[in-house]
Amino acid sequence: MMRRFARAATLILACGLLASCAPRPEQGVVLKFWAMGREGEVVTALMPEFERTHPGVRVEVQQLPWTAAHEKLLTAFAGDVMPDIFQLGNTWVPEFAALGALLPLDAQVAASRLVTAADYFPGIWDTNIVDGKLWGTPWYVDTRVLFYRRDMLAQAGYAKPPQTWAEWMKAMNAIKRRVGPDNYAILLPSDEFEPLLALALQNEEPLLRDGGRYGNFRSAGFRRSLQLYADMYAQKLAPMNRITNVYHEFGMGYVSFYISGPWNMGEFKRRLPADQQDHWMTAILPGPSGPAASIAGGSSLVLSAASKHPREAWQLIEYLSRTDTAARFHELTGDLPPRRGNWSAPRLANDVYAQAFRQQLERVRPAPKVPEWERIATEMRLVAERVTHGELTVDQAAVELDAKADHILEKRRWMLARKEGR
Repeated sequence: MMRRFARAATLILACGLLASCAPRPEQGVVLKFWAMGREGEVVTALMPEFERTHPGVRVEVQQLPWTAAHEKLLTAFAGDVMPDIFQLGNTWVPEFAALGALLPLDAQVAASRLVTAADYFPGIWDTNIVDGKLWGTPWYVDTRVLFYRRDMLAQAGYAKPPQTWAEWMKAMNAIKRRVGPDNYAILLPSDEFEPLLALALQNEEPLLRDGGRYGNFRSAGFRRSLQLYADMYAQKLAPMNRITNVYHEFGMGYVSFYISGPWNMGEFKRRLPADQQDHWMTAILPGPSGPAASIAGGSSLVLSAASKHPREAWQLIEYLSRTDTAARFHELTGDLPPRRGNWSAPRLANDVYAQAFRQQLERVRPAPKVPEWERIATEMRLVAERVTHGELTVDQAAVELDAKADHILEKRRWMLARKEGR
């Protein structure tokens, strides 16, 4: 009997020792946050302050390369291992909303004192609204403006950048006459769809019709935009050949206009020599009858519909959305903040190159909010390239683009018909 008691006591003691040596379960909440590229690397520097002000909450940040992010997110959704909070390029929002992967944020924003919709650029905020619901909040913004050689423009007789398409074409032709046959007025890289998309968004007609069921590229507005784009090539204003070093060619005067995004402010500052820093500037895009729209780009923060910690995850979005946090994020990345409140700070207010972006962001418009948009945009680029090579007329291209878009959207039409009980 005593032996059995001693053995039992020994076992109890051993179990106690093993339990004391075993790792203890973590206390509190662990949030999983996935972010892409440079932002995924830099955002870790902002987490200690959030964790300090939210005791019991810890954030695990995983950086995803942009090239693999889309597939990894889809795989995580299929495997039910989504993070609590993640970054989405805003053209991806419709796709993940349609999948049911996201938590709508209307109630959270309505109750929040930190996320104020009225302080955001309207076109950027609108990229997160799909089917009448809000699925994300803008984290940083992107759009396209004109980078231009103001010295070359002045030499051609223009004291300020053009405001309309007609003025723009006249200015480019004047530059072309000065620089001769071996140089050009504007760079339109054939592997980028964004310049044509920006011009297309300046028209009233949407690029897709009937609730995103069919292409609308035969509209008069899109055909006008494509004709302008084609004319820049037909009149030898844009080079057909690829340019490997944009900054060198821009500095040498090979081209004088370039439609590009905010990252190039830093690149032009770094890559152009000191004696050329006064030669370039940025301007809002010319439009059919005056300054007009450009692309509403950037990334948003979204919550997983499967998150077990939606309250704490929303608190992290609120923290990252604060103007002071956004200012720090801008310092670390150079990404443009989505809230007007940040643009009065000296770092941006005193940056002469950033002012065109500030003005343009008041005029941005979202691309069509359908999951298939990126495939359609690729077709738009390919068809436009055939126009510039003289293989298609503008009218033929519009018909072909509508046919391609209609084919891509076939499954969408079927799904919507089933949803509506047709």
